[in-house]
Amino acid sequence: MGVIGRVIGKGGAVAALEAAAGLASALTPHATRRMELSAEAGQAALDQYGAEFNHPRLGWFDIFVNGLNRLPRPMLALGTLGLFVYAMTDPAGFGVRMQGLSYVPDPLWWLLGAIVAFYFGARETYYFRNRAQVAEGETADRLPDAVPKDGAWSANPALAAMGHQPGDR
Repeated sequence: MGVIGRVIGKGGAVAALEAAAGLASALTPHATRRMELSAEAGQAALDQYGAEFNHPRLGWFDIFVNGLNRLPRPMLALGTLGLFVYAMTDPAGFGVRMQGLSYVPDPLWWLLGAIVAFYFGARETYYFRNRAQVAEGETADRLPDAVPKDGAWSANPALAAMGHQPGDR
């Protein structure tokens, strides 16, 4: 180092090192800066996507489709109750209609079953994915105990009056 320092000079060596570091940082960004830029780009994309859904403009078609999406479950429930009422009020007519159902081919029944299963399965999947997530740090040790720890029975006057002792379950 002594020979290089004498040849280049102390100021020249420092300047050369700084120039090399500047050139290296210009060609390859620092890992920290790269992560910052990546995070900024991700946040900008999320902000852009979120802005699309801030104030949805519902037109007549959107309102109509939302109304249609709310119909199948009530119609299935009320239709089933209606079948019971129909069977009691007109048993002969109900029997004729049920015999007519026996002429429906099996593949059509399978198709109906698939449609109903996919409809309710999609709803269940939607609610399963969007349920409230339990915080990662929240575990059973933060939840109240169903059975008190030793000594807690005597702290409760009602349990003490019933004769429970610490450690009883």
